[in-house]
Amino acid sequence: MPTSARTYGQFCGLARALEIVGERWSLLVVRDLVLGPKRFNDLQRTLPRIPVSILTSRLNELEEAGVLRRRVLSQLDAGVVYELTEYGAELDQIVLDLGLWGARSLSYPKPDDAFTLDTAIISLYATFQEEAAAGVHLNYELHHLGGEMIVHAMVDDGALKASAGALPDADLVIEPQGPALFDLLTGSLSAQEAIDGGKVRLEGDPAHLDVFTRLFHIPPAPERSTGLSLH
Repeated sequence: MPTSARTYGQFCGLARALEIVGERWSLLVVRDLVLGPKRFNDLQRTLPRIPVSILTSRLNELEEAGVLRRRVLSQLDAGVVYELTEYGAELDQIVLDLGLWGARSLSYPKPDDAFTLDTAIISLYATFQEEAAAGVHLNYELHHLGGEMIVHAMVDDGALKASAGALPDADLVIEPQGPALFDLLTGSLSAQEAIDGGKVRLEGDPAHLDVFTRLFHIPPAPERSTGLSLH
């Protein structure tokens, strides 16, 4: 167990898991390693608000717990990267499920909220509806932040492969205006409403946007009850 971690004093798998990845920033470090190895400086860019000392501590703790490891690159620069171990990689679906659960309580982003390339890719995996993708063969290119950030999603009969960068010959290129993509994902804005209202710029068959909203979706959270609940 990481020596700096707080313990709950319980013989419980969940308590043990929280002792390993429950410290502030730990799961976000794991999230940013799900897509592949990263250098220390890469993690500083994807987690812009984390102090250097805290990032160092979290990496050491996660390494001590067997969640990640350090590896020296074979290239000439011989840099060090951090990557998930086999044990740590088992957290990938947990991270996606927890991300989707949290997304159900999101509102629009604040002006100073960080939205990174990795976050854009992870959000595609987290919101992907595998059942709706059965028999679907479509490729999408998404432009975020006015085209400054581009990711793509390739859907092939229930499977998804998402990555950074443009995708030649994509079936549909989507450039949302403002929070339109979030509204499309939550269903508060239909594909046709987005098109009619000029909330998205498209290149390709507009019918593929409606399919997109079925392939990538954030279900609504249950309505909050008020007052005392009596059963």
